[in-house]
Amino acid sequence: MVKQSNNLLVTRVTGGESMPYDQSLDEKVFAEVKDFDKTRINISVYSYNHGPKKVQITRENKDSKDVWRYVKLGRLSKEEIEGTLPIIQKALSTM
Repeated sequence: MVKQSNNLLVTRVTGGESMPYDQSLDEKVFAEVKDFDKTRINISVYSYNHGPKKVQITRENKDSKDVWRYVKLGRLSKEEIEGTLPIIQKALSTM
């Protein structure tokens, strides 16, 4: 279960304990964006509270007003895979 409380995201974990998410502890180690016509894919590596580094992959689409909006990553086309694979490999080298 996830709740928003006093600008902290709280996630319910096994055992009934709550663990607050603190954005100031989230360190961005790597970030690069690959643009495709009306979509772009963001590849980044984060380490939370000096923990293990993890890759995050997100997609943004341009809306009718040319504003970028986050959307579900969903399926990738062959062109998107070929365009992002070198970036994913660079991200992997930072881990």
